[in-house]
Amino acid sequence: MFSRILIANRGEIALRIIRACHELGIEAVAVYSEADRGSAYLDTADEAICIGPASPRESYLNIPRIISAAEIADVEAIHPGYGFLAENAHFAEICRDCNIAFVGPSPESMRMLGDKVEARRIAQKAKVPVTPGSEGEVASEADALKVANKIGYPVIIKAAAGGGGRGMRVVHNDISLRSSYNAARSEAEAAFKNPAVYIERFVVNPRHVEVQVLADNDGHAIHLYERDCTVQRRHQKLIEESPCPVIDEKTREELCRSALRLLKEANYANAATVEFLLDKDKRFYFMEVNTRIQVEHPVTELVTGVDLIEWQLRIASGEPLTLKQRDIHHKGVAMECRINAEDPQRNFAPCAGPVEKFIAPGGPGVRVDTHMYQGAVVTPHYDSMIAKLLVHRPTRAEAIATMKRALAEFTIGPIKTTIPAHLEILSHNLFIKNEIDTGFIERNLS
Repeated sequence: MFSRILIANRGEIALRIIRACHELGIEAVAVYSEADRGSAYLDTADEAICIGPASPRESYLNIPRIISAAEIADVEAIHPGYGFLAENAHFAEICRDCNIAFVGPSPESMRMLGDKVEARRIAQKAKVPVTPGSEGEVASEADALKVANKIGYPVIIKAAAGGGGRGMRVVHNDISLRSSYNAARSEAEAAFKNPAVYIERFVVNPRHVEVQVLADNDGHAIHLYERDCTVQRRHQKLIEESPCPVIDEKTREELCRSALRLLKEANYANAATVEFLLDKDKRFYFMEVNTRIQVEHPVTELVTGVDLIEWQLRIASGEPLTLKQRDIHHKGVAMECRINAEDPQRNFAPCAGPVEKFIAPGGPGVRVDTHMYQGAVVTPHYDSMIAKLLVHRPTRAEAIATMKRALAEFTIGPIKTTIPAHLEILSHNLFIKNEIDTGFIERNLS
């Protein structure tokens, strides 16, 4: 096991990793930008090093500065958390070249699965269901029209190197495809420095379901069941829960085994999430692989009792995965609400500023993951998520009731947050009856 690591991230996930390190007897070195100077979570680390100005490009995305901090701190490994450099294969490669372990997959696996076209090929080879689509990159508008007419409208254009909804367009006819194809390529080039796009048949009104997997360097892999991430706005998740409330045990088994086959085909090691779309007939189709820990990983921790960050560290240090699939049991229902510093009444506009009041909820079955506190300041420079509120109860109805109670208790001010939106969602009849899809928020949130 490592004795000292650096955490190349900030906020809630940095604090989460620091805690896991200390429970394993590992010293944790934090890095911070000038905007995060004085943040309370830094005091929890064994050492904290400033890596530059507020701008992410000059701090949390600045590879030379992070590597310099790691060398100064004399660490054995770097944990990237999520976001920033977590899925940057070049960063993972530089870590390896500097003899610093990267807590995540190999650069080769990251590149392979980070390319959506290549990941789709691997899924097909592993006999994982995929939607009908192009064999690879669609290099011209004429080719795009041929593919779309072959598989049938509606289709979705996706950036090969994409994520977060960027470089993505849904089209329903030839006229729309012509303009959308070039727009998607331009957006992909701007966001990912790669204009490549591919085309798939669009799954109408799907649910979004993902499978958590752990794999070691010896080829042993297990799944930790699924999470439902259907409640999202503009491809950004708002509420996650486990288990998925609409699939039966047979479908669940097929879904989870498909995720394992795909990652074994890719010779993957460490934590990963395999994402699927679920259609109205409960058929699932591979979407993508996230080669990192997820924001919503605590949902899985609550229902399985497995510490995912701990296992990331163990696997990266070379330890074998001693957990067997028969050891993993799913208990109860867990649910997570992402609390963002955004104003739902102003189209979810970000709300930066001081936090003059911060009272976290508690009680049976409640967990709050946050780096916020009374007197903290929400900076406009980074992602707006300031807390994750989780509940774990025996049934879904009880989980909803506990979450609503906890949200009502959660006091954050004077900045606006997404708490009112979460309360509205949890009280909506369609959410309670499990009759939702990924377009639920746009159609129903007032």
